[in-house]
Amino acid sequence: MTNTILNYLANSSAITYIVLALLSIYLIIIFWIFIYRYVSLKGLITNEKKSLDSLTSRDSSFSPFSSLNKCSNNSSSREILHACEINIIKDASAGISWLAIISSTSPFIGLFGTVIGILESFAKFSGHSKVGFSLIAPAISEALVATAAGIFVAIFAYTFHQVLTRKVYELNTYIKAQAEIIIAKG
Repeated sequence: MTNTILNYLANSSAITYIVLALLSIYLIIIFWIFIYRYVSLKGLITNEKKSLDSLTSRDSSFSPFSSLNKCSNNSSSREILHACEINIIKDASAGISWLAIISSTSPFIGLFGTVIGILESFAKFSGHSKVGFSLIAPAISEALVATAAGIFVAIFAYTFHQVLTRKVYELNTYIKAQAEIIIAKG
């Protein structure tokens, strides 16, 4: 396996190196965004769930750890609470759009690397009078590595985007429920 990878890299062009380096950077970025956002959203959701539980219990108090409480300064104004909801969700969803961008562009970057690899392979064979499938197949399969890398990155980016979008929705649900209770209690 290692020899195959080293052989592939030894026979690759500068474009292939650039494509694989860019896709590697993409992969690092998506894991960083996912881990950072997932941990922070998990903490926010936990605080808002506790706050909602506190509001619906006997003591009916607003949790001091609630982002909605911190933003609204104990106000029960619909407008202030709505503005706080928007601000909290905007902050919570920062960076998530990058996952969507990466999931949609990485297959095209991989495809670009594949097209260049195939063009280079055909250019190598242009001087030969007879070229068989046994010569073309390995060259094309090596070129397809870039597409596979692009799809690999896109799968993670898309999956992480969906998971984080769901977490933001969950956070939004808890915040809206708290706001409605606070408005109702006046």
